[in-house]
Amino acid sequence: MSKKLRIGIIGTGGIAGPHMAAYKQFDNVEVVGGADIVPGKAKAFFEKWDVPDAQAFESAEELIKNVEMDGVSVCTYNTTHAECTIAALEAGLHVQCEKPMSFTLQEAVDMVKASKKAGKILTIGFQPRYSYIRKKVDHMIESGAIGKVYYIQSGGGRRRGIPGSTFVDAEKAGFGCLGDIGCYSIDECLHAVKYPRPLTVSAVATDYFGKNPKYWSGADTFNVDDFSVAFVRLEGDITFVFKQSWAMHADSLGDTLWLGTEGGIKIVNGFNYLNKPSQVMYFTDVNGLQIDSQMLPSMPFDPYASPSNEDAFTAKVRDFCDAIIEGRSAPIPGEEIIYNQAILDGIYRSARLKKEVEIEIPEL
Repeated sequence: MSKKLRIGIIGTGGIAGPHMAAYKQFDNVEVVGGADIVPGKAKAFFEKWDVPDAQAFESAEELIKNVEMDGVSVCTYNTTHAECTIAALEAGLHVQCEKPMSFTLQEAVDMVKASKKAGKILTIGFQPRYSYIRKKVDHMIESGAIGKVYYIQSGGGRRRGIPGSTFVDAEKAGFGCLGDIGCYSIDECLHAVKYPRPLTVSAVATDYFGKNPKYWSGADTFNVDDFSVAFVRLEGDITFVFKQSWAMHADSLGDTLWLGTEGGIKIVNGFNYLNKPSQVMYFTDVNGLQIDSQMLPSMPFDPYASPSNEDAFTAKVRDFCDAIIEGRSAPIPGEEIIYNQAILDGIYRSARLKKEVEIEIPEL
């Protein structure tokens, strides 16, 4: 592709900024248009980012109809990810959709079907995959060094970190902490083991902090989860214990852990990891001795940042562009992330029904 890649941005709110910042770094890419349902917002966005030639609209449909593009970033709120993505795919555009993939499992299924029918890229925005630590841990697990993985648990979580805005509006976000950072936890834990099919989920979700004016000023209108836990059965006799929080009285919900028949890997979370020799530990037996190894050095900055000059978010956007230019498949394909969405959907349903639910993923 000799000419510049032409990109549009659907939704010009907060997350659109990092997308624009990344696109502007690439000499072979130009942002040619964008849309936001708030009148004047897209125009103001392009003025802020000094992209005067980009055309601004108040709907995705107008943008798609009037601007010649190769692909789009879908940066709208969660409950409109599906409709905007499908509209772009049906118009013959490649799509990078922000996380979470959608709100419901059925929406995710429809997105993947649209991508397959159009023969266009549908990639989902999980930039932590491009971080130094994630790539090293994934490689270690994929190498077979810990044997068959039979137990996985997510960790981390925020002591205080309710984001506000559309994130706490169920009509727009669908779910709260679960969809905001819970989807990251699921991807971190399951990508390294090739996303086994989820079978059942038993979950609890609460809103004790968001509903309490002591901790959140918008308590009267808060209507999503701020904490959730789940027990997930996966294909291949794998147990996944999921935990995530926007607010709690602790520094962490624990460490991220993969247990295998030949070893284990732990990512240390919480306030104390920088005081340890390594944030990532590898446990195994060698010649009958129990060995604890420090896999990676602790770093006195964002543990999910790459030591290279290109940050993980920029790397995500770059990979999307390169996949279009080089004719490659989606870097983080919807066909894979549909399992992530199935777990989110199962946790949401189980928590509301207060019982275990089965997960059924339709054939694609």
